[in-house]
Amino acid sequence: MNVKYVDAHCHIQFDQYQEDQTELIERMKEEGVQGIVVGCNRESSERALALAEKHEHLYASAGLHPNRENDERYDISYQRELAMNPLVVAIGECGLDYFRPTEVNDAVKESQKELLKQQIALAAELDKPLIIHSRPSKGTQDAYHDLIEILTEAKQQHPNVRGDIHFFVGGITEAQALIALGFTLSFTAVITFTRDYDEVIRSVPLASILSETDAPYVAPLARRGQRNDPLAVIDVVAQIAAIRGEDPETVRQTLAENSKRLFLLG
Repeated sequence: MNVKYVDAHCHIQFDQYQEDQTELIERMKEEGVQGIVVGCNRESSERALALAEKHEHLYASAGLHPNRENDERYDISYQRELAMNPLVVAIGECGLDYFRPTEVNDAVKESQKELLKQQIALAAELDKPLIIHSRPSKGTQDAYHDLIEILTEAKQQHPNVRGDIHFFVGGITEAQALIALGFTLSFTAVITFTRDYDEVIRSVPLASILSETDAPYVAPLARRGQRNDPLAVIDVVAQIAAIRGEDPETVRQTLAENSKRLFLLG
């Protein structure tokens, strides 16, 4: 397959694709779109791996999302076994979410931090990148500041810690700090209908940017309000090129190479 695009973060194992999953995956192949199918808990990680085992242009990640920690215990032995499969190219989605819980207090934050640290340790042990979800509380960058502190500490103990900050919504200061720690930033189709992230996209090196869809969420402007899918990565890449004022083909090639390099994709 001639890989033109990499969707670094999608959830096509979710029930929203029950009716047309096979057709969609075939269309991805036709359009040259590789996809990393990202797990949020044990079941969705298993389903992600099942898709990767079936389709050569799909890969999986395995982890426990901070908003799912009340649903299940993080079983590091099981997660290690799952993640040792070569088709699992990352640990996550894991991280900090100070936006969605109804109450974010010190206990919630500490619990999320501990869960994240376990997944960072596993990523370091297996020498695989992390896929990190970081969502600050409204009007702040609090989750990013805590994340940067945790990753800075982790890098001192495990220099091989690396990964992608998925659906990046931070500012230039946060972007620069995370890139300095060896992380890439990925952007979704939200950039097709808001200008909030243009400054960050222009300010960071192209080598530190990945393209993603977070499908089924945040469809691009042309399909706003509908279910999203990995084909929208084409819109995301085009928009990144437009924002930066750079050659679309150069941007396309570079973003695909960035994902291949980070996740060691074939």
